[in-house]
Amino acid sequence: MPVLSPHPASEAIPLAALAGVPAAVVLAGAAGCVAAFAIAGLADALTARRTRRTRPATPARRLLRRALRTAAGGFGARAPAPLSLHARLDAAGASPPLTTADVMAAKLALAATGALAALPAASAAPGRLGVAVVAALPVAGFLAPDAVLRRRAARRAARIELELPDVADLLRVAVEAGLPPTRALAEVGRRHPGVLAAELRAAAARTALGVAHDEALDRLVRRAPVAGVRQLVAALRRAHRHGAPLHDVLAAIAADARAERARRLRDRAARAAPKIQLVVALLLVPAVLLLVAAGLATHLTG
Repeated sequence: MPVLSPHPASEAIPLAALAGVPAAVVLAGAAGCVAAFAIAGLADALTARRTRRTRPATPARRLLRRALRTAAGGFGARAPAPLSLHARLDAAGASPPLTTADVMAAKLALAATGALAALPAASAAPGRLGVAVVAALPVAGFLAPDAVLRRRAARRAARIELELPDVADLLRVAVEAGLPPTRALAEVGRRHPGVLAAELRAAAARTALGVAHDEALDRLVRRAPVAGVRQLVAALRRAHRHGAPLHDVLAAIAADARAERARRLRDRAARAAPKIQLVVALLLVPAVLLLVAAGLATHLTG
């Protein structure tokens, strides 16, 4: 006589079988996602290193980079990005101990953690949603550091844009007082408490330590990727190479930065007006109508 199980057989079937996909295929897909993102990140790191390396790459290294980029493109894991990982670190204001290798290690660790956490989460997900959970959690873990860097870089750029007019005016005053441009950068950076002033002070310190002038300015642009800073760096390059005057250019940069800030404030105010009208229409008007209805009901019943 057959022994009946206390639980229905359907409850013992794993989620992957319910979805029509074997568990091995689901795990292989998750591992493939992690591997694809690892290949894409390694290719990105190699590209960033190529921009900083002074000696030419060997044919074997060029072949390896080409193979990694081809593999990443074949997996479709690497989306076109305007900035490399090293440039995103500079734009976010990362300190020198933090390198691209550290970020890649964190990305891979988060992707592996997401892959491990996806298995119990997928078992609790209804229907075929478990397969999407298994594929999405490793991807989310791998992309989480990029989102953090992007948000921090956006906040830092907004602070630099706010500080740019005052810093440009201080530089103009320092140059008109007779200070050379590098000394003016150091003095403004020492006296002004701000993100942009700190980057100017760091650029002047690198130049004083023997770093090439153009290299120090390139690093300044990478760490402060704002249009006004690029104009400032271009003016500093012309002054260093050709002795062009700076005070008029700095005054124009400060005026343009203030005009851009005023324009953005007007745009924010214009976008806020419809939101205020929506709040009034959805909250205040019904509240007033309810008060009027309550008063009429009291008057009629009295």
